[in-house]
Amino acid sequence: MTEYQIIPDRFKVLSGSALKVLAVVTMIIDHIGSHLVDRSIVLFEWGSYSLTLYRAMRDIGRLAFPIFCFLLIEGFLHTRSKVRYGVSLAALAVISEIPYDLEHNGTILYLGQNVFFTLLLGYLGLCAIEKFYSKPIPALICVVGLALIALHLRADYDIVGFGFILVLYGLRRNELLRIFTGIMLGNYRFVMLAFLPISLYNGKRGFIKGPFLKYLFYFIYPVHIFIIYLIKANTVGF
Repeated sequence: MTEYQIIPDRFKVLSGSALKVLAVVTMIIDHIGSHLVDRSIVLFEWGSYSLTLYRAMRDIGRLAFPIFCFLLIEGFLHTRSKVRYGVSLAALAVISEIPYDLEHNGTILYLGQNVFFTLLLGYLGLCAIEKFYSKPIPALICVVGLALIALHLRADYDIVGFGFILVLYGLRRNELLRIFTGIMLGNYRFVMLAFLPISLYNGKRGFIKGPFLKYLFYFIYPVHIFIIYLIKANTVGF
């Protein structure tokens, strides 16, 4: 239970599995909107204001990254093996890179790196903070070094995403303050909505159990972006 919470425990009805499903669904909506949707399709008009299908899908997608960061922190706090968890993140980052590059420009020479690199660097930052908890100088050196790596690699959400993970970890016991950390990611009126389902988290694992479902969930990321690449290459083009 958090020390400063805005929602009573009896209303916390979402398991970790439910949050994973929500994050995956909103992520896929975001990526489809970004790469496959015609930006001229208008859903709603009111005077001079118009809402396009593209904008609506991208705004829905803003929920995904904060939820993934929250789940990363939960995994860090509860994993039986921090080394194995880190290796899994690194493996997914490497596996996802070619589909990610193809999705963005149709070649494997795209300069940016996929979001698993951001999550991996954030995870390593959490490990450094834990290891050097009583030694602020080594911890600071590690965190700054990892932040520079995130910036150099041009990882998805780059240094802002890395910093967001650390701030979210620091505010993990304060629901009210962590809501406002969404401002760091920009377009905050939508990012902050992610903290509603996060605040409804009940601390339970949920229905995603066992290695098969666990890794099936992980591989949704590289598989779906490769499918988007195939559709884009044969319809929209680059």
